[in-house]
Amino acid sequence: MNLKIKILILGVILTLTMQYRVSAQGIAYDEKTYVKPSDPLVLAKLSEWQDLKFGLMMHWGPYSQWGVVESWSICPEDYHFTQRKGQYAGNFFEYKKAYENLQTTFNPTRFNPDKWADAAKSAGMKYVVFTTKHHDGFAMYDTKYSDYKITSPHTPFSSNPKSDVTKVVFEAFRKQNFMIGAYYSKPDWHSEDYWWSYFPPMDRKENYDKVKYPERWARFNSFVYNQVQELVSNYGQLSLLWFDGSWAKLKVDSIATMARSKQPGVIIVDRNGPAKNVNYLTPEQKIPEKFMNVPWETCLTMAGSWSYVPNDNYKTSRYLIQTLVDIVAKNGNLLLNVGPGPDGEWDPRAYQRLNEIGAWMKINGESIYGTKPLSPYRIDKWAFTKSKNAVYLSYLPADKESNLPPILSVPEEIMDGKKQIQLLGYTGRIKWVKKADHIEIIIPENVQTKTLNQAVWVFKAD
Repeated sequence: MNLKIKILILGVILTLTMQYRVSAQGIAYDEKTYVKPSDPLVLAKLSEWQDLKFGLMMHWGPYSQWGVVESWSICPEDYHFTQRKGQYAGNFFEYKKAYENLQTTFNPTRFNPDKWADAAKSAGMKYVVFTTKHHDGFAMYDTKYSDYKITSPHTPFSSNPKSDVTKVVFEAFRKQNFMIGAYYSKPDWHSEDYWWSYFPPMDRKENYDKVKYPERWARFNSFVYNQVQELVSNYGQLSLLWFDGSWAKLKVDSIATMARSKQPGVIIVDRNGPAKNVNYLTPEQKIPEKFMNVPWETCLTMAGSWSYVPNDNYKTSRYLIQTLVDIVAKNGNLLLNVGPGPDGEWDPRAYQRLNEIGAWMKINGESIYGTKPLSPYRIDKWAFTKSKNAVYLSYLPADKESNLPPILSVPEEIMDGKKQIQLLGYTGRIKWVKKADHIEIIIPENVQTKTLNQAVWVFKAD
């Protein structure tokens, strides 16, 4: 093969790779692709959801027993998050068999979703998105279309009164007035109609030619349709359907129509799918650099992994609070993930982080809930939001900054028509002066002393 042909082939490969990466981000990140829903019930639900700002996500399944990444270790792709470990790692087929056999030992007897809901409510969270089924195909609810599920006789936990985990989770969070969302993976690596055992799987996609075997692909479409129909029919009011796995090109239009016939106004997020079925954008593990004038939500792990990993590294509450403030100022919501362990309990650090976030929210939550971003949104260490009657100026300190500086400067337009400033959590009046092109907020020494070590200081101007 001569050099010109090699260069041409390499160019084609690079082009296809770039196209894949762009499409993989696609709708999840790009506000230019967003299409506003036309259904007034969906628009009303979206507006309600945007006011909530802060939600809880949970990735959980039998994989927690191994402490490995959810699903991905059975995907035959070579990425850092698909690496196999343990005694079966050297053989894909033996590994997948052992992974799926985790169903027979999954018995999370410490499962107590009321405790989770209490902790999430105390932290100031307002909605929940639970993984009813991830890519591995294991259903955390009582589906009649698969025996690979939490309620199967093959699963020890099936004899527990709380065995229909999804139903019990939703009930616990409804009691705390949470908006309820169901995560559902469109691909299913356990299904014979997605990864047909006649062929070895090559990547995350279906492993056969859909054109050559249309009946098999039609069965898989029906399987997904029927499973989603179970969720929207048997699990109470749902406000969110959070679809993952964009590489499974299914007929989501018909699923959306069916879902809204059962759950009028339900928000549908077909991540990276056709824009009409992406009611809000979902950047993953990242925050957009600038304000986005469309509904969006960053989904972020509290620890390093989406699923339970022993001795995982947890982000600090200071970081998480600053992240929430940053996101809200840019017009987004934060969906923060916690991965329950194999016994059905959270890591103690998850409760600790939520408790610390809650303490901050009790004082400063009015700068978060129901607010709208205010230009210039984010500048230097400042984030700006507004309510009907007030403007909130949130100061995000550097890592080693433990007290407020004696003078703070903000853009002049922030105080347009406002006459007084107060520091949330402090009862005294805060003085400010107008300069040529900015406002200076004066922080007395006693205020600096009384308000030490805050993740974010919030000033209210009204």
